[in-house]
Amino acid sequence: MNLLQAIILGIVQGLTEFIPVSSTAHLVFASRLTDLYNGNPEQITATIAVLQLGTLLAVFVYFASDILSITAAFARDHWALISRKRGGLTFSGTHGNRPLWLSEEAWLGWLIIIGSIPIGIVGLVFKDIIEGAGTKNLWVIAIMLVSVAVLLTFAELVGKRHKEISDFGLIDAIVVGLAQVLSLIPGASRSGSTIMGGLLVGQKREAAARFSFLLSIPAITASGLLELREAWALLPPESFAPLLAGTVVAGIVGYASIYFLLAFLRKSSTAIFIGYRLILGVTIIILLWQGVISPQI
Repeated sequence: MNLLQAIILGIVQGLTEFIPVSSTAHLVFASRLTDLYNGNPEQITATIAVLQLGTLLAVFVYFASDILSITAAFARDHWALISRKRGGLTFSGTHGNRPLWLSEEAWLGWLIIIGSIPIGIVGLVFKDIIEGAGTKNLWVIAIMLVSVAVLLTFAELVGKRHKEISDFGLIDAIVVGLAQVLSLIPGASRSGSTIMGGLLVGQKREAAARFSFLLSIPAITASGLLELREAWALLPPESFAPLLAGTVVAGIVGYASIYFLLAFLRKSSTAIFIGYRLILGVTIIILLWQGVISPQI
């Protein structure tokens, strides 16, 4: 990997990680166009996972106050439960979906933990498949681009969109967590899948996106750190300096993408992203069918 390849991939990662159009699909194309590692799927997977650490940093910076308040409340409320020091908390009963002994911030922490369990289990069980060449197949990517576009359309049509994050409960965490598992399939999109799941259970668009970003923290952290260790063995030493630069670029562009998407979803639907996914997916299918491009890297 050279510096130009790293910057291109960093920009692509930052632009597409949070916008529901599938970062993996675009990174696979970018890796083809730049002839990254001569198409070695394991090295490309490791590179993509490390680049995700840049966009993870963007999440930490953008949601720093939320993360700090969730962490502090989580520690405070559980210490109060253990020590039986109420501190204004009631240890029985519920307030809507939330146990009364938990503050809204601590409850959100639990929802993030619960929502992260499905992708953690599936990711570990199918790790070898996820890292293999099959997941870079353009037929898979194209079909998932179209499939999630259809599911997102359905969610937009049937979703009641009345829930703020303070209204979320176990069903929200479970459904969105299960939807996040789809992101392990290239072309699905982590944000697209989780926002779709959120809309299906009645979340407002912006609330669904915010929860999607917060829910990405455990999954991307685990995946990125695991692949960072493996990348040390898989990638040539001269690739690490460019990869670091690409990761920084991904973080800067990713921060701007978060800002854009949250502002956009306050006033607009996901229709423009649905249309883009459909056009891209159908175009890839036609090109594959006509033999213009090959399905494998």
